[in-house]
Amino acid sequence: MDPQTLSVTQEIDFSLVALFARATLTVQLVMISLILASFWSWGIIVQKHIRYRRARAEAEEFEAAFWSGEPLDELYDQIGPAPATSPQRVFASGMTEWRRSHRADGALIPGAVARIDRSMDVAISKESRELTKGLTFLASVGSASPFIGLFGTVWGIKHAFEEIALAQSTNLAVVAPGIAEALLATGLGLLAAIPATIFYNKLTDDSDEIISGYEAFADEFNTILSRQLDAA
Repeated sequence: MDPQTLSVTQEIDFSLVALFARATLTVQLVMISLILASFWSWGIIVQKHIRYRRARAEAEEFEAAFWSGEPLDELYDQIGPAPATSPQRVFASGMTEWRRSHRADGALIPGAVARIDRSMDVAISKESRELTKGLTFLASVGSASPFIGLFGTVWGIKHAFEEIALAQSTNLAVVAPGIAEALLATGLGLLAAIPATIFYNKLTDDSDEIISGYEAFADEFNTILSRQLDAA
């Protein structure tokens, strides 16, 4: 590289801010969208981590109360009409249907166990939707961000070649800034996609584990009720 070209290249600012400022409007919009997607993804990741940690603690606390030997009717009365946690809501849905399945004379309406099971399944489905809300966005960011970044790169390289044609020169001082700006879009796309993909898989596993716990509790609860019906 000749000294004049080296001197000109060294004077070019290759900082992230400078690369963003020199990029075309289209590439700038791509970069902004990727940065916003990355921040939004991290917000969901942190919120879900806190939510799942609280859900595990709530499940442990409720199971300790459920298996403490306290009568289920008393536990249901303590929870009240507005359960505060997910395990309590699943339990309350089953107990509500259990009480509704009794006639005025105390006899049980046929098919009570099946209705209780469906009622708890509906409650678990609602809790599942709350737990997984936002994970679809992480999956979308993880799959789409590299392509959005690639689009920005292609557009930036196209603009760089246009500048080369206008300058009638392939000098590095002419080529380097445009290529660097274009590659920044790809870098931002990967920066958004990699954490979103990793944490989508982890959070999906965590939510499946929590939901499986709710389903296992519902099965155990149905077993207890069936045993009581058989004894009666």
